[in-house]
Amino acid sequence: MLQVNDRPVSTRLTPEGFAKLAGVSRETLERLRAYVDLLSAWNRRINLVGPNTIGDVWRRHILDSAQLMPMLPDDTRVAIDVGSGAGLPGLILAILGVPDVHLVESDQRKAAFLREAQRVTATPVKIHAQRVEQLAPIAADVIVARAVASVDNLLLMVDKFRKPHTICLFLRGKGIEGELTHLPPALKMKARILPSRSDPTGRILRLEGP
Repeated sequence: MLQVNDRPVSTRLTPEGFAKLAGVSRETLERLRAYVDLLSAWNRRINLVGPNTIGDVWRRHILDSAQLMPMLPDDTRVAIDVGSGAGLPGLILAILGVPDVHLVESDQRKAAFLREAQRVTATPVKIHAQRVEQLAPIAADVIVARAVASVDNLLLMVDKFRKPHTICLFLRGKGIEGELTHLPPALKMKARILPSRSDPTGRILRLEGP
């Protein structure tokens, strides 16, 4: 499986290149291809991802999501993706083998895409087409999010999903260090900032603890 200390990919990544990096099976790669084809088709009609990123979709979106897999605890079963959008990173993690993934997306058009992506990839995820504030508590092993709100607001959103050993993995951009210094005391957690495998300017924020 993908090693997080490999050098970031700086050139366009092919499906075969991704498969080599991530060590995925042929069947998994075909499911990811089906997802990418659907994403490219739907993105012409609704704004799922930036149109300038589709040309390097395997690096900018698939690798960006898949790099979280080695960071998950070995016993991870339940993951919640808040503000899932196009299913990044949650749906990709489900395709890669996380057993019970919940995708939370209030935009009804994006939720419709998620349902179709679930169908074409044959991935048993749970889609919640509602605001995270309206969702009943779910005890999560891992909470993931990609470019959703500020860290302090995001932690308030997901607090009801956390149990004592829950970890949070947030895909962020540069400047995350500044956000952490402004967290109120009630939201302080053990934090690690890790480099992104898909973007030299990206960061992965890992949070755990009370």
